[in-house]
Parts: sequence; C-alpha cells; structure tokens
Amino acid sequence: MRADQAAPLMTTAAVAAAAGCSAQQVRDLEALGVIAVAARSPNGYRRFSADHVRDLRAYRDLARAVGPVEARRAMREIRLQPRHRASALVCGLHTRLEAEREQALSARRALALIDDEATTDAEPVEDDSMTITELSQALGVRASTLRFWEQAGLVAPERVTTRTGTARRYTVTAIREARVTAALRAGGYRIPDVQRAITAIRDLADTSDSVAALDARLDGIARRMLVLLRAGSVLAEIIDSAPAT
Repeated sequence: MRADQAAPLMTTAAVAAAAGCSAQQVRDLEALGVIAVAARSPNGYRRFSADHVRDLRAYRDLARAVGPVEARRAMREIRLQPRHRASALVCGLHTRLEAEREQALSARRALALIDDEATTDAEPVEDDSMTITELSQALGVRASTLRFWEQAGLVAPERVTTRTGTARRYTVTAIREARVTAALRAGGYRIPDVQRAITAIRDLADTSDSVAALDARLDGIARRMLVLLRAGSVLAEIIDSAPAT
C-alpha cells in the first residue's frame, strides 16, 4: 500500500469507540505503556493507528483472562522484551490459569472425599481427636494458620485442661471443618467465602453448596482460558511485529 493510501489516523474518541473503551482509558493506557505512544498532529492532538485498536482489544481480552494488573504488565513487556521472552511470557499466562484450574480441581476432590467420609464415618471416639500440632502436620499448614482460622470462626476446637493449663483438641467435626477450609483456601477462596461455606456446611451438614461453588469457579476459569486462547493470535502478531532484539 502506498503512503497516500495508508489508513487514516484516528482521534482519541474514534480509537476508543473502535476498541470499546473510554477516551480516558485510552489516554491512561498510553501513559502506562500498555499501547504505543500515539503520533501527534501539528496542533498537538493525539492520532492513533489501527495497531492501537488491535492492542487495546488485546488488552481488554487479557484483562478478562488474567486481570487488569497482570494484563497491563504483559502488554508492556511483550512490546519491549526480545521475542523469546515475550513468547514465554504469554505461555506463562496459560500456565498460571492451568495452575489455578488444578487448585480448584484439588479443592473439589478434597470436598468430595470429605462428603464421602461423612456418610461412612462411625461415631467419633476420643482417639479420633487431634492436637493442634497433629492437625497442622496432617494438613500441611502452620499451627498459627489453624489459630487464625479459629479466630475467623472457621474451625471450633474444644479446650481441655492439662497439667500446664489448657490446650486445643480438634474433634472429628473440627477436623472436617479444617479440611474443608484448607481445601477451599487451596482453591483460591477468600476468608469471607470460606466463612459462608462453613456456615452452610454447619447448617446443612454437607458440602454440596461448596462443591457447586467450585464447579462455577472451574467454569469461570474455562471461560478465561478461552478468552486467552482467542487473544493468542493477536498477541503473537504484536510480538512478531516488534523489532527483533
């Protein structure tokens, strides 16, 4: 295409409309280095190209897939880094989503196992209880984490009198709550989300609501993976068009 046939440059408002964002967001993303610096007309107004529209759309998809903070970082880096590093960065985004999916799957398997145990457990006896040290080792968490969960109302150990004072004893119910908490935290759930799940388990005597929540989380991760896959060809174009270094 000859220079006089090149696509006309666009105003800030026009590129914002084409990319599906606000004019202020275009200016902010330019300032942050997410998109390339726009050309300036003789009177000082910004003028954007089709590449800016492409990059803004890629950022929008990335933000949906991995969050705006990580998307901004990735868009800056893939235009600045050597191609091998930029390509590895995009592959790393897929790896992180897969790790998130594996965490959620692990949590779901743990909850399903706990559900199965709830239907087969015999009546608890004294020997079924655990100390805080025993439970922390069994779950692979710190004792301080168990104490924090107790303060948050997620786990309710009993207190027993010893020769040196009092100590926590975790009954079968408290152990199960600690296991559910550990599974949900491993699946990426925040403390308030775990509190709601534990309350539901106590009220309903099962973990079905928590399993359903993890199923919804897995579906959300799958949707984000698809968005990232769709953005992949555009990201490859951006990387390939950058000067080789």
